Amino acid sequence: MFERFTKDARAVVTGAVEHAERAGAQTVDAEHMLLALLDREGSRVSFVLAALGGGEWLESVRSALGEARRRGGLSQAEADALAGLGIDVGEIVARVEEVHGVGAMSGDRKDKGWWSGRRSFSREAKDVLERSLRIAVARRDRHIGDEHILLALTTRPGVPSEILADHGVTHEAVNRVLGGGGVGEAKAG
Repeated sequence: MFERFTKDARAVVTGAVEHAERAGAQTVDAEHMLLALLDREGSRVSFVLAALGGGEWLESVRSALGEARRRGGLSQAEADALAGLGIDVGEIVARVEEVHGVGAMSGDRKDKGWWSGRRSFSREAKDVLERSLRIAVARRDRHIGDEHILLALTTRPGVPSEILADHGVTHEAVNRVLGGGGVGEAKAG
């Protein structure tokens, strides 16, 4: 499948691995793929994100991903559902970090020991790549571009799609921008 990826899509996959390495994660997750997409310049995704107001909120997305990682990967919707049951996720994170150090629930602790070897892709990251292929095929595109990876991230439940949707980056909005729908129309979605 990787041979069908454009140069930009390959750069996203490579960037995701680099984000995982910097975080000390043993697997490449969907969140790492989103971070790699946010790093892109001069690509279709950078155009789409700029058209959707990305210059104003890219740091907010990075911050929201960091907060979700601190919550052990729980989305805000999951944290809110637990709050409805009387469980304060923020308090649990604070207590765990008090005992085990900042980042204990995220896997970002630096004292875990040295990791060597290739990082595998998590089930979620593999799903994003498979969805990107399906989206490219459905759109009758010959190659899988970084825009297909962004579209795939918007279609699966979880932290990346929730954070993107909070910033107006939905599947429908991305499709409108890619289809030439105009910036104002895309923002309304």
